[in-house]
Amino acid sequence: MKKKIVSVPLVENDPYLGAYETMTLKRMEKITRARTRLAGETLSLADFASGHEYFGLHFANDQWIFREWAPNATAVFVVGNMSHWLEDTAFALHKDEKTGVWEGRFSASALHHGDLYRLKVHWPGGQGDRIPAYARRVVQDPFSLIFNAQVWKPELPFGWKNDLPLLDSGPPFIYEAHVGMAQEEGKIGTYEEFTRHVLPRIKKAGYNTLQLMAIQEHPYYGSFGYQVSNFFAPSSRFGTPEELKALIDAAHGMGLRVVMDIVHSHSVKNETEGLSRFDGTLYQYFHHGDRGNHEAWDSRCFDYGKIQVLHFLLSNCRYWLDEFHFDGFRFDGITSMLYSHHGLGKAFTGYDDYFDETVDEEALTYLALANSVIHETKPGALTIAEDISGMPGLACSLENGGYGFDFRFAMGVSDYWIKLIKDFKDEDWPMGQLWYELNNRRHDEKTISYSESHDQSLVGDQSIFFRLGGVHVYHHMGLSDPNVMIDRAVALHKLIRMITLMSAGNGYLNFMGNEFGHPEWIDFPRQGNHWSHHYARRQWSLVEDQSLKYQCLNLFDRDMIQLAKKHHVLDHPGNDLLHNHWEDKVIAFLRAGLVFVFNFHPTASYTDYGVNTPSGKYRMIFNSDDPIYGGHNRLFPGQEHFTLFHKKKAEKTGHHFLSLYLPTRTVLVLKSVP
Repeated sequence: MKKKIVSVPLVENDPYLGAYETMTLKRMEKITRARTRLAGETLSLADFASGHEYFGLHFANDQWIFREWAPNATAVFVVGNMSHWLEDTAFALHKDEKTGVWEGRFSASALHHGDLYRLKVHWPGGQGDRIPAYARRVVQDPFSLIFNAQVWKPELPFGWKNDLPLLDSGPPFIYEAHVGMAQEEGKIGTYEEFTRHVLPRIKKAGYNTLQLMAIQEHPYYGSFGYQVSNFFAPSSRFGTPEELKALIDAAHGMGLRVVMDIVHSHSVKNETEGLSRFDGTLYQYFHHGDRGNHEAWDSRCFDYGKIQVLHFLLSNCRYWLDEFHFDGFRFDGITSMLYSHHGLGKAFTGYDDYFDETVDEEALTYLALANSVIHETKPGALTIAEDISGMPGLACSLENGGYGFDFRFAMGVSDYWIKLIKDFKDEDWPMGQLWYELNNRRHDEKTISYSESHDQSLVGDQSIFFRLGGVHVYHHMGLSDPNVMIDRAVALHKLIRMITLMSAGNGYLNFMGNEFGHPEWIDFPRQGNHWSHHYARRQWSLVEDQSLKYQCLNLFDRDMIQLAKKHHVLDHPGNDLLHNHWEDKVIAFLRAGLVFVFNFHPTASYTDYGVNTPSGKYRMIFNSDDPIYGGHNRLFPGQEHFTLFHKKKAEKTGHHFLSLYLPTRTVLVLKSVP
């Protein structure tokens, strides 16, 4: 019998990983070696990740200092307002041939707050304008649409008032939001408008974590922020860096954590605005050859094996924590990072898929190092992995054989809801499969569930409520306007969100506006819609109109979250299935001392319906049929029930059961009481 060298908790918790223990150990060793390679024996990895304090433009000791890594360049000039956009020897940089780092020092009066500038980079056989890789402020001219870096040195530094967020505020209830489309007007919204108008909504709704999209500068607004060009620059289309800081500061004052969507999985192909061909080579930051191109996304793929690339990306993680006081990150596109096939057209059917030759081991190592930097820099910070492949260990600690994320998204749940709605008649929903999908997660890793995110609202798809209600949402959302299709949409919207949250692993996410069933899709300005902002906005007036049913869904969402928080549902380790009946379309389960009973049947209501439960007295503390939630008032609030005893079935089933009235498309929540 082969002797086991080291016990890896990740492997111990998952017997299917037993055959891959040696490979898991090799990955752990590789992470350790990479950490030592970068930081040595004395520095912390967080100390190493300080490139943003060295590279780029800085003012120190009464002078401007600029540094840029461009090993293939033969000459580099700072050009801009200060040089009349011409190459001037006074603004020439000088190269350290050993490191490939260019440096220039200029007098205090040479540059001024608000000056626009670029780099003019020369290389063998060519030259080009480039925005510095570490630029902290990038702006677009509204007329020429040209991007430039901007000197940013306000007279007074931003004064933080609420520096310490509530990092111990329990499981994350995440409100995913996009600043630009957070207003109702047909325009791009601002940080300041979001702070005034949206933050109070999030707080009132009961969410404790704000996830901000599209913060890193991106040249194309319609990319939803996922085609990043300038990794250290907060998008100027929403306002100034100080206004973003004010947003985060205000959120902290409300007890909200603020997590940022960070994109380290790829970069735009743009050469002037982005990193591609920065010093004349295609492989400075990216893989050489075809591997450096993401054909599906038309973007560039980072080479995570290069020290300079690791320095750039790890410093980027620390920068947003240090400079803007973010409380963590949601890492986008991890599946694309982890595999040479980027997960495209790939069905992950077995564990071999996580250990074969398509896995980018350097990318895995980078993710582990990034988590180390983030948690060393800000203990208590949240990191969330967006991965569709199911790579084991992403949300397992480094010490236990994983890669250090705090949470991973349960992405299959939202996909399955859309599949149910699209491919099955209501009366044919397979309840056993639904329950399996809701609970299909790695139970040794923390997960965040959601019924829909921004993905399900984009053009080509639809939000759940709009998919359920269709064109009827335009005509029949009045409180006094009965409509069969809207009744169905309202009822199922509530049931879908409730069962997703209450059966979730360790956290829950909602996309901005979907809490009240925001109609229509998201379509950013583009040539195909004549550059219209009509669908790139949130119609808050709908939920504020007391004559419409949107307010009912909004109230349901708020009370649903309050219920979960009050009873610490997501702190409880799991769900005990009490009843699942395909034909009746009934699911009942026990969690955190609460009994949840869902009747998904489109037409059948049940009287005296038996559900096995622990013995005792139960009180109904919540039901979706309450008229304040747009229901039909078929249940008595606060109704109490006593369990009955199974005489004939005592040996085969639970000894006790509740006899309940279950109206069609309704969820009941009952609590054991003395």
